[in-house]
Amino acid sequence: MDISTASHHQHVAAGLGRGALYAMAVASGVAVANIYYNQPMLGIIETDLGQTSVTGLVPTATQLGYALGLFFLLPFGDIVHRRKLIIGQFIVLAAALAVAAIAPSAWFLVGASLLVGASATVAQQIVPFAASLATPEKRGSTIGTVMAGVLSGILFSRTLSGFVGQHAGWREMFWISVPLSLAAAVLMFFTLPDHRPTSRMHYHRAIASLAHLWSRHRKLRTAALMQAALFGSFTAFWTILAFYLQTPRFNLGADVAGLFGIIGAVGIFAAPLAGRIADRRGPHFVVWIGVLLTLLSWAIVGLWGSLAALIIGVIVLDFGVQSTLVSNQHIVYALEPEARSRLNTIFMTSMFLGGAAGAALATFAWEQAGWSGVSVLGALLALVALAIRLLDHRAPRRSIVKE
Repeated sequence: MDISTASHHQHVAAGLGRGALYAMAVASGVAVANIYYNQPMLGIIETDLGQTSVTGLVPTATQLGYALGLFFLLPFGDIVHRRKLIIGQFIVLAAALAVAAIAPSAWFLVGASLLVGASATVAQQIVPFAASLATPEKRGSTIGTVMAGVLSGILFSRTLSGFVGQHAGWREMFWISVPLSLAAAVLMFFTLPDHRPTSRMHYHRAIASLAHLWSRHRKLRTAALMQAALFGSFTAFWTILAFYLQTPRFNLGADVAGLFGIIGAVGIFAAPLAGRIADRRGPHFVVWIGVLLTLLSWAIVGLWGSLAALIIGVIVLDFGVQSTLVSNQHIVYALEPEARSRLNTIFMTSMFLGGAAGAALATFAWEQAGWSGVSVLGALLALVALAIRLLDHRAPRRSIVKE
């Protein structure tokens, strides 16, 4: 990086104001919400379009599109003009949502959902951009604030789409999302600072460099594998919760399961809090705390079989997983500033693959051993994360890069 580029980055880092930071958090939440809108509306979509087996593929296609977008689109953040990339991707997202809204068949909606998922990864373009603009002493709190926006989008998306879908229709939810995405594009146009690419490499080299980054940075591997295990643990809980609440022990319906999402709002506060603690005490300290909280949450929900245990457990689980997520991102983004988008590609792709594995394993554990099996699985995944952290802590320090 030459002197002029370095001074440019120093200037924009100092210029990241609170208004721009909050705008990035809001835009991230608007983007990521789109991958969850379809889930509460599947029954309504099925009634309208028919083809039950095909309709069930809609959320799968959305998640698959998101995973593909993480891998193939995030590297662009290092090699093109980030501000233009983010604005353009929001416009593409709006177009994909409009296509979904006019879907004449279930298969058409599946294809549109793939595009929605891929373009919704603009949320993960914003997070490393915010980290790049922040000064080092405020990077943790900056990441935490933007991630609070992401968590808000995840949390309230299902509540919003369930209400709109029930009272207006599933197409109307997608139509509402179109102006929301365009508004996010306008918000980014007026608030994001100019920021030149951090690398001049071609796209195919950026993709090829992912393997090099993985082998080069031990702390990237540790953070990615840890977060994959923890997100698998997190996903296991949420995948089975509705089924568990429907059992004779509770006899509660899907509406109560939805209320647990509101309880999970506590996790929103964990992200900025963890970021501030990471800035003061270091991100590794918060990672340890987050993993131990995740283990504690499974002890609570697995050993204390009551509704109160589930309420307390979900709060502790959200705090643990979200705190570790923010802190691991803090560690990863500090490895190579000019490669933050590609580092985020590896980190987030690993995390979502872990989440998918956790959901699949949780379904099997539920069928074989009920909630006890799911609790053991969740705790084991948290122990895997703890073991990975311990191995990294004991590994000899390397002088390849400052990690």
